[in-house]
Amino acid sequence: MQALASNPGTLSNDEIRRYSRHIIMPEVGIEGQRLLKSSSILLIGTGGLGSPLALYLAAAGVGRIGLVDYDVVDESNLQRQIIHGQSTLGTSKLESAAARIRDINPFTQIDTYNEPVTSANALRLMEPYDVIIDGTDNFPTRYLVNDACVKLGKPNVYGSIFRFEGQLSVFYATEGPCYRCMFPEPPPPGLVPSCAEGGVLGILPGTIGTLQATEGIKLLLGIGEPMIGRMLLYDALEMTFTTIRVRRDTACPVCSIPPEQVELIDYEQFCGMPAHDRSTFGQENGHLEAEHAVEEISATALKERLDNGDDLIVLDVRNPIEWEIAALDDTLRIPKPQIEAAMNDVLAGVRSREETVLAQIPEDREIVLHCRTGIRSADSIAFLKRLGYKNKLLILDGGIHAWSREIDPSLPIY
Repeated sequence: MQALASNPGTLSNDEIRRYSRHIIMPEVGIEGQRLLKSSSILLIGTGGLGSPLALYLAAAGVGRIGLVDYDVVDESNLQRQIIHGQSTLGTSKLESAAARIRDINPFTQIDTYNEPVTSANALRLMEPYDVIIDGTDNFPTRYLVNDACVKLGKPNVYGSIFRFEGQLSVFYATEGPCYRCMFPEPPPPGLVPSCAEGGVLGILPGTIGTLQATEGIKLLLGIGEPMIGRMLLYDALEMTFTTIRVRRDTACPVCSIPPEQVELIDYEQFCGMPAHDRSTFGQENGHLEAEHAVEEISATALKERLDNGDDLIVLDVRNPIEWEIAALDDTLRIPKPQIEAAMNDVLAGVRSREETVLAQIPEDREIVLHCRTGIRSADSIAFLKRLGYKNKLLILDGGIHAWSREIDPSLPIY
């Protein structure tokens, strides 16, 4: 395909020396390196995927890199987000990433956008750039990025990671299918755990992010065969790479219509989940979404009530592996997936409530649910209410992290 970069820039002697290993390659050459200097890429997210992306694109000589993020560096990020370090804990990820990029390549222009990507600003953020690379980990933003790219006629270099598995593709409606051709509808809320819930091998985003950077360079230079119409599936445990074909859907609600008719919608409502990539619940959501608008109790207030001997149950809905990391004493422990599965069975008439884990959850006592930060607790309350639970159900605001900060600092935050 044709190179997306245009109007080659000029290279100084210092730059020629810096990029010499590129320039001696026939596929790049001096002309290709000049194209890279004149090119631009927008990275949405400077986390696990965004870290290797930013590092390698800057080192390769991409002339302008836009960074979109609104999070701060947290200690739990450092296991995989290699652009950040101990010295930048608590600082803006944008500032941290920009400083590292400048250290790698002072010739790269860095644009920073300290804001979430929304339907209101997506076109403004993406329009100035040649290639858009999605380094986020939530479905609302993925659908938003896809639709905005279709509307603007720009390629969307897609990557996703979970535990030991990764995916890679290039969705470019001008040349092939878009994200919605493969995933017309988002999964039901809660079906796919986030990395914060399910975990991720720290090395995995390095693999997928580097592959995304490779696709970005290929698109800018017009070399090789980009992953348009194909998706790469990577399994780190088996060390296998599998490529599948992705076909354009002629009935796709986005890429089958004229780009100017594409409308950016409320993607949180469409996906039934919040769009966030932040490190802690308080930063992620601020407050629960409307569908999860349930009563909260602070860690301090819960501690006082437990000390007073109030008749209530604390229900821990995290996964068993998390109980081994940190747990409150004297709690009822039932993972959220088991509650959801029981709900589905009862509603479908497959099993009675007494035949499931729901038999352990009383309907006549006050219950405080808690998880890591609060989101799974709110989901679980929604499940119980669908089943007709009328007793008082609250969530521990901030989850076990809040308990660690306010009550028991000996409990690790993970």
